[in-house]
Amino acid sequence: MSIVKPSTPRPSREEAEDAVRILLRWAGDDPAREGLLGTPDRVVRAYEEWFAGYSEDPVEILQRTFEETDGYDEMVVLRDIRFESFCEHHVAPIIGVAHVGYLPANRVIGISKLARIVEVYAKRLQIQEKMTAQIANAINNVLMPRGVAVVVQATHQCMTTRGVHKPGVDMITSQMLGVFRENIGTRREFLAMIGNRRGETPA
Repeated sequence: MSIVKPSTPRPSREEAEDAVRILLRWAGDDPAREGLLGTPDRVVRAYEEWFAGYSEDPVEILQRTFEETDGYDEMVVLRDIRFESFCEHHVAPIIGVAHVGYLPANRVIGISKLARIVEVYAKRLQIQEKMTAQIANAINNVLMPRGVAVVVQATHQCMTTRGVHKPGVDMITSQMLGVFRENIGTRREFLAMIGNRRGETPA
């Protein structure tokens, strides 16, 4: 759940750029031509941004909480958190939104931290099911609320631009913990707040 440490030493920047040149040659182009000379550097810099989540600790982000709530114990929901991630099978973009809710026990957390947790896990190679569970479990384990609910809806470019070529298809995943799993009324309230008017748990 914390910072991911690779099992082998991290390659140097030069090695990473050389790997990009090999892929460019594999694609059938010449990395030495003018238009591609700067591409290895640009790709490596893009990877530093796209996969910044590997160097961030979600536990540390969630540690700063507030206990002065005047007894507030109702649902806290942050919806439509846009994210961009990459499929771990094809390194193709996953673009979507996450909705995060929790029922506080004794503490609440700044809403920007909820968005940052989504961002940390999105900026790693992912499958959507795992990312959904990681967000929910991190909030549950650190904040220890009465319940956590996470719904993620995203489009996967690995199936829209290759393979089956099915554009316009969204994938929806959900993880319900605590009272959101146990109490159908609480779950329906959360789903209504994020825009699911049928009150059904997404598949």
